Amino acid sequence: MRIILGIGGGIAAYKAAMLLRLFTEQGHDVVPMPTRSALRFVGEPTWEALSGHPVNTSVFEDVESVNHVRQAERADLVVVAPATADLMARVVGGRADDLLSATILTATCPVVFAPAMHTQMWENPATRRNVAQLREDGYTVIDPAVGRLTGHDSGAGRLPDPREIYRRALAAASSAGAALPDLTGCRLVVTAGGTREALDPVRYLGNRSSGKQGIAIAQAAADLGASVELILAHTEVSAPEGSEKLRIRRVSSALELENAVGEALGDGRSVDGVIMTAAVADFRPRSVAVSKIKKDPSADDAPTLELVRNPDILRGLVEAKSRGEHGAFLVGFAAETGSEDHTVAELGESKLVSKGADMLVVNEVGTDLVFGQDQTAATILVREAEEIRSEAVVGTKIDLARRLMTRVASHLNIGSRTARG
Repeated sequence: MRIILGIGGGIAAYKAAMLLRLFTEQGHDVVPMPTRSALRFVGEPTWEALSGHPVNTSVFEDVESVNHVRQAERADLVVVAPATADLMARVVGGRADDLLSATILTATCPVVFAPAMHTQMWENPATRRNVAQLREDGYTVIDPAVGRLTGHDSGAGRLPDPREIYRRALAAASSAGAALPDLTGCRLVVTAGGTREALDPVRYLGNRSSGKQGIAIAQAAADLGASVELILAHTEVSAPEGSEKLRIRRVSSALELENAVGEALGDGRSVDGVIMTAAVADFRPRSVAVSKIKKDPSADDAPTLELVRNPDILRGLVEAKSRGEHGAFLVGFAAETGSEDHTVAELGESKLVSKGADMLVVNEVGTDLVFGQDQTAATILVREAEEIRSEAVVGTKIDLARRLMTRVASHLNIGSRTARG
């Protein structure tokens, strides 16, 4: 894929060099296109050495090729990182006074902006209007991360991690031209990861959930404009950076997870949907040792553990909904291995009925299936009147996340938009 990497004139320009390397390491051809002010932060030799392309900033360079048109026509994707407040304002105004803005104005491929600026600039009404207009025009604008800024300040405006920009940019490219739900104004709660039930200060009962699928769903929902609270148990992958659209809360045990979901539903703000991807332990020890359980050299037998059942969080949410305590659309996840008597699909349909959820996603799992993998195979089951309808999804966990959000949006009666490109 041929990618134009636009670099705005901000201190975060140095991170764009890392983003360029991520793209090229995966075989993409990247044309760096810094603004003149960006070159005051990171110079031409860096961009040329990393990309293998010459650097131009003006439409009056390489004039005979009509460079801005040639670059736009050949590009499969344009990524602008960092996107400064000034650069976004110029694009909204339709200005084409340097090579980058002229190329963006000419491009018909997906264009992704990753803003970075001081918090006050990001929150300024003019910037807010410009971001809203860019999104309305079909561009993808990634919300900045919250964290340390230039100097001693902290807040919203930090450039997202280059790996996050990389993921979001490729997602925008792959979904170009597709009808996607617009989840702006929608509030979702997503749980992810595996719970751990302490035996003593160093040991626990757990499971093999990596958290990848739940994180992918939370990110997909935020990408589409939803406000997401991600309740994250233990994972084998890095947690995403928090942002205005994606708030992260950490938990450990099943009881902590249940409490966090209850607080999210009961904080006075309406929740449109709860997506329970977390792998919740069915049992926990009746008592937790206050010190590490020691092996007794004189005993032949291992200590006996007495277990008690953990609450069924999804069923509790269903019961609370039936009592009118909330109106959230409830999506459960089930990991099944099948049995001698029943297929995975049959077990999934039975669980959908017994749980009473609005929708259930069933994965067939095993030692080399689903857990920790990027690929997945799942069946989405949904109750419609007296019928259970199913849809099989085979692909990456990101593919499943997007398809699931499209299905959820249809049941919430949320309209769609067509991705630019």
